[in-house]
Amino acid sequence: MKILFATSNPHKVDEVRAILSPRSIEVVDLASWPEVPEPVEDADTFEGNARIKAVAYARAIGMRCLAEDSGLEVDALGGEPGVHSARYAGNQGTRTERDRANNLKLLARVASMSTDQRMARFVCAMCLAEPDGTIVAEARGTYEGQITSEPRGGNGFGYDPLLFLPDVGKTSAELSSEEKNARSHRGAAMRSMLEKILDRR
Repeated sequence: MKILFATSNPHKVDEVRAILSPRSIEVVDLASWPEVPEPVEDADTFEGNARIKAVAYARAIGMRCLAEDSGLEVDALGGEPGVHSARYAGNQGTRTERDRANNLKLLARVASMSTDQRMARFVCAMCLAEPDGTIVAEARGTYEGQITSEPRGGNGFGYDPLLFLPDVGKTSAELSSEEKNARSHRGAAMRSMLEKILDRR
């Protein structure tokens, strides 16, 4: 079985392949279709944006398509950065530069908060669509923690260095890839989605 995973983020591709490849599901990403335009992700929920991407790319490329939208929600900030997580501090620079700018902005926003006010979670919403655009499955996963006072760890991307996990005393970026996949929002959503994919083989 082959599935298009609608992303150009190599970190996300690696995470999804780690779960699907052992089940003989080949994952391809958008690198082979650079000419396909990106759909406008203008929904106000992660689920809405995942549906937009799954349907648009499934129809454009003619392949079963898995799409996700994910980000960070901080309770004390009313759910920010939420669906704007990837562009919280703007769209300028490389992915690494944007990640750093986003992290700095978030740290500034929570600087005056106590530890117990910094509860947060990563959220991942996934959607699977057939080549005709029919949505056939959806899944959601969360990853709970709290925002640190400074970035820690180098094994991750986005806000991983800022999400502290009290039960293990580490940030998400200080976990090994295997540890992260076992508990992350994307891993949880993908394991739920895997069962639905296998049911449709």
